[in-house]
Amino acid sequence: MDIARHVSPRRKTSKATDIDGLVREQLEHYGLDPASAFGARLAEIARPVYQAQIGAEHLWKVLVGELAQLPRQDRAARFAAQKFLAFQIAKVLDTLMQPMRRTYQSIVEEQASRLARGPYPILDNLTALFSSKPVIARTATYVYACSEWVDDAFQGRELMLEIYSRLLNPTNVSLANHIVDIEAGPEAHHYFAWNFNSGMSAVDATLSHLVGHRDIILSSRNVYGGVYQLMHDWFAKPSNLDVAVEWFDGYTEADFLKALARAQAAYADRIGQGRKIYVYIESPCNPHGYCLDVPAICKAAHARGLTVIVDSTVGTPFLHRPLQRKDPQERPDFVIHSYTKDISGTGGTTAGVVIGRNERMFMGKTDTVRGVDVDGSPRDWHGHETMFWNVYYIKGAFLDADKAYEVLNGLHTLELRMLQKAANTLTMAEVLSGHPAINVHSNAAPGNANAPVRERTLYLGMPAPLFTLDFEGKGGSKPPFDREVFKRFFDSLDPVLGHQISLGLTSTIVLCPAITSHSEMSDEALRQAGIQPTTVRVSVGVEDPRTVIAHLIKAAQLALDPVSPGFSGRFPQPEEIDAIYRKHYTAVHQRYAQAQRPMRELLV
Repeated sequence: MDIARHVSPRRKTSKATDIDGLVREQLEHYGLDPASAFGARLAEIARPVYQAQIGAEHLWKVLVGELAQLPRQDRAARFAAQKFLAFQIAKVLDTLMQPMRRTYQSIVEEQASRLARGPYPILDNLTALFSSKPVIARTATYVYACSEWVDDAFQGRELMLEIYSRLLNPTNVSLANHIVDIEAGPEAHHYFAWNFNSGMSAVDATLSHLVGHRDIILSSRNVYGGVYQLMHDWFAKPSNLDVAVEWFDGYTEADFLKALARAQAAYADRIGQGRKIYVYIESPCNPHGYCLDVPAICKAAHARGLTVIVDSTVGTPFLHRPLQRKDPQERPDFVIHSYTKDISGTGGTTAGVVIGRNERMFMGKTDTVRGVDVDGSPRDWHGHETMFWNVYYIKGAFLDADKAYEVLNGLHTLELRMLQKAANTLTMAEVLSGHPAINVHSNAAPGNANAPVRERTLYLGMPAPLFTLDFEGKGGSKPPFDREVFKRFFDSLDPVLGHQISLGLTSTIVLCPAITSHSEMSDEALRQAGIQPTTVRVSVGVEDPRTVIAHLIKAAQLALDPVSPGFSGRFPQPEEIDAIYRKHYTAVHQRYAQAQRPMRELLV
């Protein structure tokens, strides 16, 4: 009866003890005589609706119990049967729309009222359920069912009623569900996502949700400049939260543990007063594309009771899959993406997302759920502790339907784009490393010390499409030209190496971090992050990388040869570049093809 009562207009106050009682209460609630022809017919429809709710709940439990053991053909049969059942239920609704429309027309009779109200949405939106794409729900508010249902909705107990688009929107929810499936894979049922209006909104929401007054953030050194600014200028500001921010260099568990020990010693007084350390890492990181050993760092942090946040924007869910680790202790507690970059892929919108375990992201406001703590031990989580009630519900940095739809469209080609970019990155890193006066900072470059971490932590060991180069001289030698010459060279790179302040587009784009993306950092902070005055960040696109390299060589010929004769002639020879390109293009695609499940396994 509790299951059936859930679809009653008196779900919270019903006294009924059986389905017939629920039907009588429903007719009474709306002032209908059960003995009338209309009342009798409505009761005839309502009775199996209550029974269907019970059946649907039981079906769900049966399916969850057996799904993992079913062969593919049985899973396909169950999906097809459920799909058709959804159409059957929708057809009943469609039939109901005709008398409902006539009734509505008899109530809203005046022309002025009809114009002011517009079409009644329930009457016309049903077929949108069967759109082949998620519907772009351009609305601020929603029709709700009845007073008791909307009361539950405001307490987080009725998700079908989305109330207000600052909180939930159908297109936004479609994207949130989709990104969890892509990011978490077989672990998706444990995770939940909230979408935000930008990547920085997602970062701010996560830190605001977790970090309290005088807490400590231990962050990897190479993070997006906006994140550095947020931590350094806002969270650390004494008049705001007076948070201590410590940065650590390196990429390994050992590097992390050394930095953690320093932070614990430096802030022993705060820790003694109950303040907490939160770990924030970006991998692959901006601007060099280097990888941190995320699984090892997470496991070490969790063993010490620390929460870990990972910004995985540069890797995307295609290359970097931290939530799919078999050992839950090797997974971060929160994963952040800026959808703006490679996920959407076109640079046409700004958006972001945070993904975390269900019990830390959403539940009814007064609910309690048994879950696990960061160290894997069991604990109770409470509704008011979740990101939804603590931050998302009140901050208002929601993602609107149009932006969500654009991100959904971009995701269709993510895998194709990232494969091509991996081959291009390997090609460009090797070719540019072949010049004796160019420093290439990329784990895709031959012999780079970060390559083993990349091989362990990224899908098939493929590199992220981001790296830097500089002209500061090799081995302490004098730079081959001064800053003014460098500016002339850099300004000659557009349009083939586009001058744009972002990353993750389909075209290759470049910027100088010291004066753009990381300009808020001090000279010392830039130096510690490995960013020089002549550092160029390269965000690799999907075009033929040889066209990009050719333009770069010609720009060097134009701007650098006059002050460093022969500079442009010291790149690898054209035939060598062709061979490097063919080698990496073939190797990446062969590696990918060989990693796919064999046909015999797909038939199981």
